[in-house]
Amino acid sequence: MEILQLPHYGWWSILPPLVAIILALITKEVLSSLIVGILAGALIYSHGHPVSMIVTTFTIMSEKMGSNANILIFLGLLGALVVLVTRAGGSAAYGEWAIRRIKTRKGASLATAALGCIIFIDDYFNCLTVGTVMRPVTDRHRISRAKLAYLLDATAAPICIIAPISSWGASVATYMQDANAGNGMTVFVQTIPYNLYAFGTIFMILIICSTHFNFGSMAKFEKNAIEKGDLFSNEEFAEEAKVQQNFRKRGRVYDLIIPILSLIIFTVLAMVYTGGGFTGEASFTESFGNCDSALSLVLGSFCALVVTFFLFIPRKVITFTEFFTGITEGIKSMVPAFSILILAWTIGGICGSDYLNTGGFVGNLVNDSSFPVFVLPAVIFLVAGFLGFATGTSWGTMALLIPIGAAICTPANTAHLLLPVFGAIMAGAVYGDHVSPISDTTIMSSTGAGCNHIDHVSSQMFYATLVTVCATIGYLIMGLLNSPWIPLAITLVLIMVSILYFGKASQKKHPIQYNDIH
Repeated sequence: MEILQLPHYGWWSILPPLVAIILALITKEVLSSLIVGILAGALIYSHGHPVSMIVTTFTIMSEKMGSNANILIFLGLLGALVVLVTRAGGSAAYGEWAIRRIKTRKGASLATAALGCIIFIDDYFNCLTVGTVMRPVTDRHRISRAKLAYLLDATAAPICIIAPISSWGASVATYMQDANAGNGMTVFVQTIPYNLYAFGTIFMILIICSTHFNFGSMAKFEKNAIEKGDLFSNEEFAEEAKVQQNFRKRGRVYDLIIPILSLIIFTVLAMVYTGGGFTGEASFTESFGNCDSALSLVLGSFCALVVTFFLFIPRKVITFTEFFTGITEGIKSMVPAFSILILAWTIGGICGSDYLNTGGFVGNLVNDSSFPVFVLPAVIFLVAGFLGFATGTSWGTMALLIPIGAAICTPANTAHLLLPVFGAIMAGAVYGDHVSPISDTTIMSSTGAGCNHIDHVSSQMFYATLVTVCATIGYLIMGLLNSPWIPLAITLVLIMVSILYFGKASQKKHPIQYNDIH
């Protein structure tokens, strides 16, 4: 309760995040909205002095960049690794391998989903790589481009958000740490079971890929693909979208697998090292809670790059010059992520206890109200979903809502809901990003699949929203039980029952003749 006793700026303290949220909803552009919110907060803190406002803004920004420098380095190294693996042709080799071995429609769907789960280090890398690799496989088995785009989108953000060793995990951990919720990576790992939307989406993919159930507008696309060989169902886009492919034929499947495994293994070892596991200061499991997660990610990604160098260069998969050119291009590809992270850290800083203390004010409001606290996870889940849908960015949504969620859960009567609320924020942000037509991940999924963007948005909307409805019920139960397991089980059961109901109803209304397609 001590944070609530710190001075705050009253209702003025909520203006910066409020301005950022409203502008994001109006403009559909999160960077400019965050900038205006930051300047509004700095102006309030500076009591209207413009020079002091600018000094305050860049003071906070430089402090945040300095304290989070390792995250920026990790993202740059991760971008480099992504570009190098793509250039080496590892993903292209996987696609060729899959074409020779996958014999059924179900196998093609499951292989696409599996590859999407394996490439969890970054959602951009996931969408473009898996789409390019698996498109020839799914085309051969008459899987519509709309279905392929859904599989790409559903294994991008929903997988990344529950993977600690990813660009998402690293970023969300910093949001949580800046919100004074404890060790960012530890809290992030603890919230994973509370992300009902992510697990619900993964469960739904497994059922959809393993059965012939299709419903909503997706049923129309699948029916045309199976019965007529029409993968597009849209004359305007009947000519396959041209996606740049910069692959080399010398790559092998292990050129994709070894760099990813290296990143995982070395990052885990680095976490044990920075947490004192190698010096005897802590046990193996305790070292994960004590580790410097940002430094561990830097060490892990750097070691993975070294492994990649010795994997590619001696075999002349790519040249020495191409390797370091790829590193430069990879770092450049992360500039959008750098921008939103720095601005998110800055607005979090201006709203922090050292400045406006927005958390203290919001926490007091909740503490003094008679609001039924058990509905908080469900309400925040829906708010995050709406904001993510309207802005098209889950990172921006989480950056705005995690500090507010932490503040709401500061009072004694809501402290037990911290993990459910964090889980609900991440789940809602991913849902909103998943179904938003202006989301970069949604756009890249339709691009990677060579699918009409609106066809992709409309066909996956029903699927994603079905999971959201079931997850909302799960969050209501979670608010009462304060445990993730029973709500998660109930959510999954509801999803399965819903798929069976809508799938069978769709089959009766629009039966599909599979013939020799299995």
